[in-house]
Amino acid sequence: MPAEPIDPTGVTWTRVDERYITVKFITGILGWAITAAIVATPIVLDAIGVFGGIPLWIKIAVSAVVLVWAAVDLSLIPRRIRSIGYHEREDDLLIRRGILFQRMVAVPYGRLQYVDIEAGPLMRRYGLCTVQLKTAAAATDAVIPGASRQEGARLREELSIRGQARLAGL
Repeated sequence: MPAEPIDPTGVTWTRVDERYITVKFITGILGWAITAAIVATPIVLDAIGVFGGIPLWIKIAVSAVVLVWAAVDLSLIPRRIRSIGYHEREDDLLIRRGILFQRMVAVPYGRLQYVDIEAGPLMRRYGLCTVQLKTAAAATDAVIPGASRQEGARLREELSIRGQARLAGL
């Protein structure tokens, strides 16, 4: 992952698992299929005569916008996933994401209340999980999506240990 202007110097980012791209493609295609069905419903109802009056140019324009938007959204999935990274430092965990609008969060270990791991059926199928870091301040809560199960379990244990050690030192 190339360094960006918001990245601290000397940080090597750990990226999420590449299998997360497949999971996001599947959920993205399903989401866009539902959106397309919703958009197509009035067009189909107009075509069979249930109700009418939708001008042809509106049908074409709306369909084109939905198709182009879906194509752009789906084509950006690999870049979005590859932009997600995390780095464990001595006192905090850095999490970065975003292509155009980049975001980097530093979660101090001493502020961690608990580390949660979740995985839905699709994520379990691909051996992935989402690591959620909960802190006292909601603004510093953070998520690492698409970690392998082994890495998620390691992060949960390691971050919990570091959080307890820093909390005891307060």
